[in-house]
Amino acid sequence: MLSKTTIERILDAATSQGGDFAEVFCEDTFYTNVLALTEGVETSSLGRESGVGIRIFNGLNSLYGYTNDFKEDNLLAMVRQMTALLNKAAGQRSRLCDCISYSGVHPIQQKPVSIPLARKLEKIERALSAGKNYAPEIVQVSVSYVDMEQSVQIANSEGLLAEDARVKTRMHITAFAQNEQGMQTGYFGPGAMRGFEFYDDLDIEWYAREAARIATTMLRAVPCPGGQMPVVIDNGFGGLLFHEACGHSLEASSVAKGTSEFSGKLGERIASPLVTLIDDGSLANEWGSLAIDDEGIPTRKNILIENGILRGYLVDRLNGRRMGMAPTGSARRKNYRFAPQARMTNTYIANGTSTRDEIIANTERGLFVKYINGGSVNPATGEFNFNACESYLIENGKITEPVKGVTLIGKGGNILQQVDMVANNLEIRQGYCYAASGPLYIGAGQPTVRVANMTVGGAR
Repeated sequence: MLSKTTIERILDAATSQGGDFAEVFCEDTFYTNVLALTEGVETSSLGRESGVGIRIFNGLNSLYGYTNDFKEDNLLAMVRQMTALLNKAAGQRSRLCDCISYSGVHPIQQKPVSIPLARKLEKIERALSAGKNYAPEIVQVSVSYVDMEQSVQIANSEGLLAEDARVKTRMHITAFAQNEQGMQTGYFGPGAMRGFEFYDDLDIEWYAREAARIATTMLRAVPCPGGQMPVVIDNGFGGLLFHEACGHSLEASSVAKGTSEFSGKLGERIASPLVTLIDDGSLANEWGSLAIDDEGIPTRKNILIENGILRGYLVDRLNGRRMGMAPTGSARRKNYRFAPQARMTNTYIANGTSTRDEIIANTERGLFVKYINGGSVNPATGEFNFNACESYLIENGKITEPVKGVTLIGKGGNILQQVDMVANNLEIRQGYCYAASGPLYIGAGQPTVRVANMTVGGAR
């Protein structure tokens, strides 16, 4: 990491030569990635990555540079190159406050870097064995083990100096099932902002068998009928639909430019009164959590939609200037190579008052989506599409046969209005989100939700 004196010199150079705000982001990251199949380990990498990113504002303009050379002379030279593009001198001097450490906000008991690789491989082997032995139709199991320890140092010309340590642990399990009709896959990826102690509470065999169950179930699935119908989306990672369908449209990167379907709609009803959408990066030890964001601002619970009313956006510092709004602790980046921007952390629909069974029983005919694979959205229009991993028909208020080839199609603003039942079984699952500041770990969740009418693209 950089000394306080070096950081002050960098900030002074930036603000005395044209910047009205400057920021230094320094990181040192250790990581482990192991991919194994039932035949053995395919790839394995243990690495370390370190670097510094420097950002300078001049009004609504922003410059960003990065390097993995920590020498002070090199960093000052980079600042001079950046400020040469600016056209006025602010003349501000920077003096940092005492460093604030956030490292204990999300307690870690066993740092992954201290754990021998053999113990990590043992966890992988348990998952491989449980998945492969689930059923004769399982022809292959893939397990990816991931852990990361990222230490960050964040300082800016307003006097901030903060440090944080982020530890992430996750396992990706994919099962492949095959019969005479073809091949199907099932997936589960549990993770948390925890150390190796995460596996003390994790039933690895259950997750592996669940991935295998999904794969074998979908072998007997029939083609899904397409058309307009009620869709019941189960709790957990079904929340990815709302992450994509409306979450991205509430990020300042699109709102500030007026390109979001929700720009300029604060205080307006944009959803069913049953919908309360929250983004909370402060949830203890959740996969998408951080103690502070990548601008050094403590994360918090941001209520975006409350009982259908738009209450807020996710705002980073630069877009906050453009919008006249304060940052919300939502600025994120993959690493020092990226400038931060407002991104989701743990985003979820709050609990309602119905039960899962009540929702299904009150749906005469429709689609039950248990797991969603992934999807995409255009924030400007809110148009999205998703592929479902495991789905079933609902007939006469009961879940019946599994169906395949399911695609959910719609527009975020319309889907929010169509939510007519919300259960009380909230669960948050783990995933990744891809945007301009790089792929990031996120939580997405919801209770079981019914959308009264949705376009389903089927296989027939």
